[in-house]
Amino acid sequence: MAFEGLADRLQETLKKIRGKGKVSEEDVTQMMREVRIALLEADVNFKVVKDFINRVKERAIGQEVLKSLTPGQQVIKVVNEELTALMGGEQSKIAAAHKPPTVIMMVGLQGAGKTTSTGKLAKHLQKQNRNPLLVAGDIYRPAAIKQLQVLGEQLNAPVFTLGDQVSPVEIAKQAIVKAKEEHYDYVLIDTAGRLHIDDTLMDELNQIKTEVKPDEILLVVDSMTGQDAVNVAESFNAQLELTGVVLTKLDGDTRGGAALSVKAITGKPIKFAGMGEKLDALEPFFPDRMASRILGMGDVLTLIEKAQSSVDKEKAAELERKMRKMEFTFDDFLDQLDQVKKMGPLEDILGMMPGANKIKGLKGMQVDDKALGKVEAIVRSMTVEEKSKPEVINASRRKRIALGSGTSVQDVNRLLKQFEDMKKMMKQMTQMASSKKKKKGFKFPFMP
Repeated sequence: MAFEGLADRLQETLKKIRGKGKVSEEDVTQMMREVRIALLEADVNFKVVKDFINRVKERAIGQEVLKSLTPGQQVIKVVNEELTALMGGEQSKIAAAHKPPTVIMMVGLQGAGKTTSTGKLAKHLQKQNRNPLLVAGDIYRPAAIKQLQVLGEQLNAPVFTLGDQVSPVEIAKQAIVKAKEEHYDYVLIDTAGRLHIDDTLMDELNQIKTEVKPDEILLVVDSMTGQDAVNVAESFNAQLELTGVVLTKLDGDTRGGAALSVKAITGKPIKFAGMGEKLDALEPFFPDRMASRILGMGDVLTLIEKAQSSVDKEKAAELERKMRKMEFTFDDFLDQLDQVKKMGPLEDILGMMPGANKIKGLKGMQVDDKALGKVEAIVRSMTVEEKSKPEVINASRRKRIALGSGTSVQDVNRLLKQFEDMKKMMKQMTQMASSKKKKKGFKFPFMP
């Protein structure tokens, strides 16, 4: 999970003050001392930490907090609001030109994930029913053009290239002409990076900027580089006037300092966060949702959006019918498993559930996606009859299934027991749902 270390420290600190019926100035001072240490350890810029602590402290010892009925919760509300403001306040959406195409320059250092992020952004735009043209403007890095072409094939999106002998400025210029002729509504220019910032790199980027007049200049930075990411953002912004930032590898073992510092230092919003390696693992950045996740309050809206984009509505309707009639089989179970896997790593999904970190057994639990593979193997080792009528699975069949799936009889027994428990729970849910439906037109979550 992103910000895991910081989240644990902040949640532990805030837990001490949450239930207090009375909060003194000394309580707030002690809490802010611990928050300050947590932020500095997360590699947040020192000046950013200092300003953040001063703002929270000033509000937290104000009359509206100390005289409130639940001062402990009021303090946490202040921390949440200031953390949200620190990361930009509101979501900053991607630009859309009045007259297509919208031109986006992707810039950054080599190794930050620029080319991959260009592909991910194209995928995001396709989900919005947009038609992007990818432009291979990095003619220096070996195989950069080929990498973008491979991504284009995976996305079924066109890639404009003139090879590695034509200048990037000319490539960008001709790409815009092609986009206008063939009515692409977005042009994503993948530019060259260097291992460090130099005059040659910046001169070239400024020439491209002057020639194509981009609507967006997005800096791609590796969040795992910590404070260096902020320094890079400052340098690029000073010379190119960025419009936004894309943070990559935010799902990794990162301390989170870059995300919490970059907006405050550069004044430029974080527009997207890379949350994995897959092409659809680029999420619009919502400061309020990220603040809630860091403070252990969950991120229900993103969870719902993930479910709605991953769930097949026709299958969901059929599942609802089967649940009502108690016809749910292991084949349906596999379908559900596939749809859950499309939503992303289970660990990330759990991190979006409010209070998940407080549930016994979930806190600190490493969700092993291989366990899903074991369940899948067991089900696929069953016969057609066994999947539709689990009650026929006797001792000898269990032994055969275990052998065929490379698991133990105990694993098979455990899954069969969980499946039966789940069917009972579904029966209760459908009964409750049907009674509510009659009263209020109730619908199952994510059902059409």
